[in-house]
Amino acid sequence: MGELFVVGMSWRTAPVAIREKLAFREEEVPGVVSHLVAQPGVQEALLISTCNRVEVYGVGDAAEPSARATRAFLMAQRSLPPSELGNALYQHHGPQAVRHVFRVASALDSLVVGEAQILGQLKSAYGVAGQVGATGPTLARCLERAFGVAKRVRSETSIARGAANVSSVAVELATRVFGDLSGKSVLVVGAGKMSTLAARHLRSAGTERIVVTNRSPQRAEELAAKIDGVAAPWEDLTAQLAAADVVISSTGAREPVLTVPIFKKVTKARRWKPMMIVDIAVPRDADPAIGELDGVYLFDIDDLDKVVQANLAERAKAAEHGARIVEHEAVQFEGWLRGQEVVPTIRALRDQCSHVAEAETQKLLEAMSRRAYSPEERAQAMHHLTQLIVRKILHLPTTVLRSSEGETLQHRVEAVTAMFGLTVPLAAPAADLPGAAPGAQGAADSARALASLDDELEAEVAADLAAEERSPLARVASGGAARNERRFREA
Repeated sequence: MGELFVVGMSWRTAPVAIREKLAFREEEVPGVVSHLVAQPGVQEALLISTCNRVEVYGVGDAAEPSARATRAFLMAQRSLPPSELGNALYQHHGPQAVRHVFRVASALDSLVVGEAQILGQLKSAYGVAGQVGATGPTLARCLERAFGVAKRVRSETSIARGAANVSSVAVELATRVFGDLSGKSVLVVGAGKMSTLAARHLRSAGTERIVVTNRSPQRAEELAAKIDGVAAPWEDLTAQLAAADVVISSTGAREPVLTVPIFKKVTKARRWKPMMIVDIAVPRDADPAIGELDGVYLFDIDDLDKVVQANLAERAKAAEHGARIVEHEAVQFEGWLRGQEVVPTIRALRDQCSHVAEAETQKLLEAMSRRAYSPEERAQAMHHLTQLIVRKILHLPTTVLRSSEGETLQHRVEAVTAMFGLTVPLAAPAADLPGAAPGAQGAADSARALASLDDELEAEVAADLAAEERSPLARVASGGAARNERRFREA
């Protein structure tokens, strides 16, 4: 089973001028991932490429060599010499890699802590890798667990609550003023990028109608088309203000365009129903005095930024709780990984024991099919079958244990005792034996006690194999089962 590794760069280690050199377009990703898992030592991989990070999550024969191969592969894809990237690329192996994946999925490693986009981007990257056959059991389990961790962090902490940027904080403020935003109307004054984003956030929150007005009718129509709104003439500004519940303004004018005289008319026309003004412009579009009018809630860019900073501070506190969740889940996942290392051995052990049991059972069934046997004979046969299966399964382990010496002997005895839950001492403790090295004599005596039966068992197994042509029930009748039972009891 391979080891997990991470290779990549993010906003933490590289400016955008460096990140864009390694970035991959969406249509490139399937081919890149397919070629990546064809590299020596790379068993599984996915590639996530966003504006803030370019990372490969992979599984390799050995984490460090596989990570180095992946690093070289990425640079070759973009013809980048190591000197151009400097220390921008990082590598994580094993437990560090697990924690990194969980932190990324939970938005604890994002530029804006708690942002929701990264989880969707990671799920998309996982889906693409799966489509091209680049994922396997380890990466699949890791990513599925990462998605579960992200859900826990978002549901058990406040990391995703509160707007984290100026354009989306308008929704939070509008919700404070109006509660439910369904059915509310929005007026966008000007055509600035921030006001466009804010209008889109309000639309997604349930506002019913968006109107755009601008000194340039063409720009008003272009913006309205982008945000699924309608354009209105600049000359109708007062009327449109009176019809709006939320006003977002960003005109670039040198003097306020939302003045007290205008808003005295507007509030009267609205019968002083609440309305919210979000002034994103610098210089400001709204005269601060309109915030004193009844029913008018005015917020400028500084007010929005204060809300953002307060929300980010709360998210930072929540991130501490999220980090504890990630740590707990990472420890659980590492336990699963360790367990997978012994799966082939466990499967082989079960198969071998099952083979012995099935083979001996089949022999007995064939023997019993030749004639009718009394209940007593059947009971003796079943007892003999049980003893024979036990002997054949334990024959090689006891032989290996008997042939061991020194520290190897002691370790094997301790392992056998732990694996089989043996609690009854088979020999005097080492402390009771004169001149014995601590633990060594006790281990030796225990081994001899465990193996003392082996000579007899070996001879009896050989006799059983030599007598395969004879009925197992005939051997039972000869007293072999009783002899076995007595010898095991004495041991």
